[in-house]
Amino acid sequence: MNLRFLETFVWVARLKSFRLTAEKLFSTQASISSRIAALEDELGTRLFLRDSKGVSLTPEGQKVLEYAERMIDTMQALKQSISDTGNIQGRIRVGAMDTVIHTWLSPFVTRVMERYPAVEIELTADTARNLNEQLLKGYLDIVFQTDMVNGDSVRNLELAAFPVRWIVPTGSLYHRSYASMEELARERIITFSKNSRPHQDILNLLHAGNVSAPRINCVNSIAAMTRLVRDGFGIGALPPALVHDELKQGVLTILDEVPEPPALPVVATWRTGVGLELSEDIIALACEALDVYAEEMGEACMARVAPAPEQQSA
Repeated sequence: MNLRFLETFVWVARLKSFRLTAEKLFSTQASISSRIAALEDELGTRLFLRDSKGVSLTPEGQKVLEYAERMIDTMQALKQSISDTGNIQGRIRVGAMDTVIHTWLSPFVTRVMERYPAVEIELTADTARNLNEQLLKGYLDIVFQTDMVNGDSVRNLELAAFPVRWIVPTGSLYHRSYASMEELARERIITFSKNSRPHQDILNLLHAGNVSAPRINCVNSIAAMTRLVRDGFGIGALPPALVHDELKQGVLTILDEVPEPPALPVVATWRTGVGLELSEDIIALACEALDVYAEEMGEACMARVAPAPEQQSA
């Protein structure tokens, strides 16, 4: 029995979608359908029901899933037992936007160092736009930022999203009710760097609220932005994850009465090709770190989007 077909079956069952499975496995829907059809022919039974509502397992498919998951887990355990990641050498160049640096980057890097102690990690912190340019020019291997990147031999995976909220110092002049976005925008708004994804989202939100001349202050540094909010310079449009401790201590407060800004996506983008096979495993480790971080912080601070990609032997 083809284990790759079994793995495809497991992902279709989990994601309930041939399209999402194709994206997950970096394949096509036609290829995914062909694998499932071949598996059904081999087993002599239908595994999925397909209708306008999507894809669901048949009773027989549910039985197969239990065995398939055990077989896949066994194979992964076997590969792990005979691999010697400690002897893998090389260099991985990782770029990350400030929000990632200040949240889950450290546990991610720790996982990489534990799995690949002989691999040198080079870190670059920059804006999403600059990181993407460096990736396309070949100066970086993996970047964690906000946007999908088009390019030859480049892959993208949306990993998670940071909710963004209006945050003010507790008990300050800004800590009050606002009847509309127009009223809120009369105050100073502190957000991310000019023309960044969150900056554009804030502009669009204010435009939808008929605000024509907002008082927006764009700050490149997360540390500076959070300090300005804490010191009462204005109203911050920030992910609560960046000021989790201050919110927990009651130093800062989230305004709930006005519409929330759009969430800040986290996209992993990496270069593929000969000599870059290690990147796939690094992305999988990032997903593991994000799973733990999201569970610890809760949905108010982080929403996971994607499962880990297929791991390939490095």
